Amino acid sequence: MSIRRFLPLILLLAAAGAHAQFTSAPSLQPSQLAIVINDAEPNSVKIGEYYRKRRGIPEANVVHVSIPNKPHEISAERFEVLKEEIDSHLGPEIQAVLMVWTAPYKVECNSITGAYTLGFDASQCVKTCASGRSSSYFNSSSTRPFTDLKLRLSMLLPTESVADAKALIDRGASAGFRIAPATAYYMVTSEKARNSRSGFFPPPGRIEARRLSTKTIQGDVLEGAQDVMIYQTGMAQVAKLDTLRFLPGALADHLTSLGGDLLGEGQMSSLRWLEAGATASYGSVSEPCNYWQKFPNPTVLLKHYVQGNSAIEAYWKSVAWPTQGLFIGEPLAAPYRKRPR
Repeated sequence: MSIRRFLPLILLLAAAGAHAQFTSAPSLQPSQLAIVINDAEPNSVKIGEYYRKRRGIPEANVVHVSIPNKPHEISAERFEVLKEEIDSHLGPEIQAVLMVWTAPYKVECNSITGAYTLGFDASQCVKTCASGRSSSYFNSSSTRPFTDLKLRLSMLLPTESVADAKALIDRGASAGFRIAPATAYYMVTSEKARNSRSGFFPPPGRIEARRLSTKTIQGDVLEGAQDVMIYQTGMAQVAKLDTLRFLPGALADHLTSLGGDLLGEGQMSSLRWLEAGATASYGSVSEPCNYWQKFPNPTVLLKHYVQGNSAIEAYWKSVAWPTQGLFIGEPLAAPYRKRPR
C-alpha cells in the first residue's frame, strides 16, 4: 500500500482539526467486555477482580483459565485449546476480551492478541518479514466488531506488579471526565528505517474541539513534555520517559522489531510505556520488518481516538496487519467519548 492512498485521510483530519466539531462515536461499554483471569497466577486473580469492580464489569463476563508457569510463548495447539475454552463462555454481546496477564504473549510468531482476534496465522511464521494478513477492522466505522465482522478485539492487562496494574486501571477509568489541554507528539528520528510511518504523521496544528495539539519533532528524544496524550516514535530504545507526564488515557508506542516481546532482554519492551504513565501501547512479538501496516497508523489512530473510541478500538482500527502485534493496557479508556448529559 502506498502513502498516497491515505493522503485524503490526512488532509481530512487536518481540515477537521482546524474547522470542524467532532461528533463522538459510542465507545465499547463494560457490559461488552469479557475478562479472562489466569487462576494459576495470583496477581492475575487480584488485578482481574480489581478491574472488574473498578469498571463495573458484570460477573458473568469473567472467564477463568489456568496457565501455569507464565510461559512467554505457547504453541498453536495449546492456544487453540485456550481460545476454545474462553469462547465457550462468551455470549454474542461480547465484543472484546481482556486477558489479565503479562505472559503468554506470543503464539509461535503471532501475538496472542493477533491470534485470538484474527485466528492463528501459520503462514506468517514461514517468513515473519513477509506481508501480513489484512484486518477487516482497519479504519472501520464499526462500533460492534463481533456483531458486524465476527472479530472479538483483544488486549493484555499486564500483571508484573499489582500496584502498577491498579495505577494503570485508575488512569484509564479517570480518562474522559474532562477534556484537558493535551498534545500528540510524533518523532522523526535518526533511525531512518524505523521512520516508515512518518508520512502518516498528522500535520502540525490544533483540534480545537478536543483541545488537542499535534506536533512533529525532528529528533530522537522527547523530554520534559507534561501534556502527552499520544507519543509515537521509531526507536529501539526510547530515552527520557521519566521526564514526561502522560495524561489519563495516553497512548504511546515505538516502531521497532520486538517491543511486544514484553519480558525479553533485547529492545525496549512496550511495558516501559505503561510504567512511564501511558494507558495503552503496542509492539510486535516477532521480526516484522518495517512495514508501516504492521504498526499503528498515526492518522488513523488519532482520528478514531478523538472521535470517542476506546483505547482498544482506536488501536485495533489503526493497524492494517496486526498478526504479529500485541495490544496492551486498559482497553476502556476513552478520553474523548461523549459524556452523558
